[in-house]
Amino acid sequence: MSEFFALVPAAGSGSRMGSGLPKQYLALAGQPMIYHALATLCANVDISIVFVVLAPDDEQWHRYDWSRFGDKLQPLFCGGALRAESVLNGLMAAELEPDSWVLVHDAARPCLSQAQLARLISELRDDEVGGILAMPVADTLKRAAAGQRIARTENREGLWQAQTPQMFRTGLLLQALQGARNVTDEAAAVEALGLHPKLVESESTNFKVTYPQDIRLAELLLGSEKK
Repeated sequence: MSEFFALVPAAGSGSRMGSGLPKQYLALAGQPMIYHALATLCANVDISIVFVVLAPDDEQWHRYDWSRFGDKLQPLFCGGALRAESVLNGLMAAELEPDSWVLVHDAARPCLSQAQLARLISELRDDEVGGILAMPVADTLKRAAAGQRIARTENREGLWQAQTPQMFRTGLLLQALQGARNVTDEAAAVEALGLHPKLVESESTNFKVTYPQDIRLAELLLGSEKK
């Protein structure tokens, strides 16, 4: 049977947060933000190793205690300037078997639940392509023109909002990223090969922390899970 691995690209700075500290290390519910994503991934019994891809000059990682995760958590100091570059570098450094599954997850999605993670693995473990967690778009979408005026309303039928983890075979993902290094998520690289990843329905709680106000919402969600 194929093994499952997780990979968390965490070499970015998160400039939209307006903080001098890289976003993945901002305090969230008493821990650095990345801790919560790593804890969820490490707790999953299907996942053998969780790789976290850090910038070569990362000075923050060793300031925290990661010992509770033992050998299941392995840092790789080979991150790049772009997300796709960090994922590609991480996959190459991890030296995984081509048919193994890798789940790429955002460090800034701290509220991923075990149920969401289990659903993704269950629905994709026998899939020929792989896929992603995602949510059908519920809000009305507006296309902006100059001066932040509405140009038109977009048809939201069939539109989904991509989340992570995004789960693909290691060999396929390596091939995809080597040919599409400017993509913003792994699914787009796989799509560029002419393949069609599966959408696995998720929940809005698995949102990406992007702006300062998102920190409070994430803390509320994490706090409610512990009650």
